[in-house]
Amino acid sequence: MTDLPTARHLLPGAPDDVADTVVLDYDARLMRRKRLVGQGGLAFLVDLAEVTNLDDHWGFALDDGRAVAVEAAAEDLIEVRGDLPRLAWHIGNRHTPCKMGTDHLAIRRDHVIEAMLVHLGADLTPVTGPFRPEGGAYGKGRTMGHDHGGPDHAGHDHGNAPHTHA
Repeated sequence: MTDLPTARHLLPGAPDDVADTVVLDYDARLMRRKRLVGQGGLAFLVDLAEVTNLDDHWGFALDDGRAVAVEAAAEDLIEVRGDLPRLAWHIGNRHTPCKMGTDHLAIRRDHVIEAMLVHLGADLTPVTGPFRPEGGAYGKGRTMGHDHGGPDHAGHDHGNAPHTHA
């Protein structure tokens, strides 16, 4: 049991009054149950019904009526330029989260993926900023495994081996 205010619900938009703001990186914005502390010092417990990608929501609704905003933290990223369709295919084939821009892609720093991209002819530029990658094709937010909707797809192949479903 805790005396902390609890967030069991998420907000789709900004309310008139905000009690505090939590700044979370990409990994931390995927959660179900966790104790958080806002920039202003407000401590609270997140207790959601299921693991949730916070990028799809504005913030938390605390049980006591207050609202806490969620802000994406600045992270070390790489902007990728070059033959974007080809580079995006290789990034996706490695199940690496990727932010899509009109003239570039952005991924989190990863020396292995960076070396692969350089080998493929990409121009890489280190940058810092919030990381909000493209959501999954099978629903909003992140894909954490997927289901094609029936037993007809059992044992199917995506054309990239090895591949396991989460």
